[in-house]
Amino acid sequence: MLRAGYNGAVGWERGVLLMTAPPEFLEQATRILFFTGKGGVGKTSLSCATAIALGRRGKRVLLVSTDPASNLDEVLGVPLSSEPTAIPGAEGVWALNIDPEASARAYRERVVGPYRGVLPEAAVNSMEEQLSGACTVEIAAFDEFVKLLGDEQATRQFDHIVFDTAPTGHTLRLLRLPASWTGFIAENTTGTSCLGPLSGFEAQRALYESSLRTLSDPLRTTLVLVSRPEASALAEAERTRAELAEMGLTNQYLFVNAVFAASDASDAAAVALEARGREALGTMPARLAALRRLEAPLLPFAPMGVANLGRVFEPESGRPAGVDAAHAERGKLPGPLVSLINDIEMMGHGVVMTMGKGGVGKTTIAAAIAVELAHRGHRVHLSTTDPAAHVSATVGSGVEGLRVSRIDPAAETRRYTAEVLAKAAPQLDEQGRALLEEDLRSPCTEEIAVFRAFAETVAGGKEGFVVLDTAPTGHTLLLLDAAEAYHRDVLRSMSDMPDSVRNLLPRLRDARFTRVVLVTLPEATPLHEAGKLQEDLLRAGITPFAWVVNQSFASNGFRDPVLVERGLRELPYIEEAQAEFASRLALVGWKSQAPVGADLLRDLAQAGGEAGRE
Repeated sequence: MLRAGYNGAVGWERGVLLMTAPPEFLEQATRILFFTGKGGVGKTSLSCATAIALGRRGKRVLLVSTDPASNLDEVLGVPLSSEPTAIPGAEGVWALNIDPEASARAYRERVVGPYRGVLPEAAVNSMEEQLSGACTVEIAAFDEFVKLLGDEQATRQFDHIVFDTAPTGHTLRLLRLPASWTGFIAENTTGTSCLGPLSGFEAQRALYESSLRTLSDPLRTTLVLVSRPEASALAEAERTRAELAEMGLTNQYLFVNAVFAASDASDAAAVALEARGREALGTMPARLAALRRLEAPLLPFAPMGVANLGRVFEPESGRPAGVDAAHAERGKLPGPLVSLINDIEMMGHGVVMTMGKGGVGKTTIAAAIAVELAHRGHRVHLSTTDPAAHVSATVGSGVEGLRVSRIDPAAETRRYTAEVLAKAAPQLDEQGRALLEEDLRSPCTEEIAVFRAFAETVAGGKEGFVVLDTAPTGHTLLLLDAAEAYHRDVLRSMSDMPDSVRNLLPRLRDARFTRVVLVTLPEATPLHEAGKLQEDLLRAGITPFAWVVNQSFASNGFRDPVLVERGLRELPYIEEAQAEFASRLALVGWKSQAPVGADLLRDLAQAGGEAGRE
């Protein structure tokens, strides 16, 4: 196991090699590198740092984001498009974003365009409506992805392609799509799908099969599992490792980001942070621990921009400029989370939704709100639409008045399929039923099933409090887009539609029923991502109730120089959140103990941080 030390020294510490020489990871890099993992662990930063380091070694590198909520532009400091853009200051590096919405528009036009002026306008409009769903967005973006992965001629000018993938749940779905769509094409006998005629997919079949071969070839592709030294992130990495291995993707590498070593033994908070990380690494699952591994230290600065990204693998190239003197003094910090919970409680019932970029701590904040409301005697249902969330593990057990659940895509798809077949069976002959069953096996069915379950959960806010830990931003926006599309459909046809679906969008827009809490970290990318999400919500008629700045080091009480510098660098972002975005703002500081279980979640809600604690 190699560990890149920020101090630039070479030596051993607790059996781990500290090094400044080019790591094995770079010297033996395969042509295709996938960075995947739980949201917020640093996939974008590390994929960018890897691309820059390979470029400095004379390689030509294409860096690609497949994340619907990509922040590649901000991390690199360069506006990107769907075409490769040379990155100034990073010799040999080009980057692009796969824009799902733009891909979907182009895909719809390829399908519908030839029929304009040929078919009646009503028929063309019907085709466009059919292709307006989330599934079309996903398959269109996937088409762009497989061109880069499966068609070597399209990327022959590059030595390496580095994929910065979306958070884990989306990534696993993306990687499964070549197999699922290839199988669907092979087994489908009607020549149609939820996306229209399958003739276009048949033409893509060779490309899909080529992408599968590339993914499975250990000489060409490496799956880099990114984690942090935290139990939940490592558990997610192990789940990803196992699922990828089942798919035949066994060439895996573990990259542990933000490993902290305290330099001041008298700083209790710093010692506790190091101990938590060391314990998590020491107790990680055995098969995950057996992977080749590289550890990167917790940096005192955010790896943003080419210069700072270059320091991830080459720490001896110098520290960044010091903290701006204008922000060197801490002013009055925002109040604790409980101040927002007091206002939420006054509703008496309704829905609370935590939203934001993956990895900002939406699950923890949602759990803290739910536990505190339940402690005050309210009936509370805590649920999640995030396939990678761990709500039950965060809350623990034995909280009176609190029910915990998750929307399971597989279970909801089975339930929805059975319901559709039961309703349709009396009107269908054997052939008709077979055709319906075939159509329900398409990948689109899951989107509809999950949406209906989401609507049912929101409806529960009539009887008590429903706290929803939502999925990362891109998926959440697709869900809200689906709500808008379903609402339009309900207005046209009110028959056979559950009340929960019929009333969903009005409920989301009703500030007396739904309170949206945007969660961010005191860093540029998650803050600005939350700002973009707020703009989208406002356009959809949904006004956020409050913001929470989570996992802050800005409170007093730290002496370790790395933690002190990180806290000072957070202050401009906390000020920006207050001045530019949030009508209400709460600050949640980093805690000495992981906030797992009812008591620690209530403590997290009550206190803004570790200020003044020893």
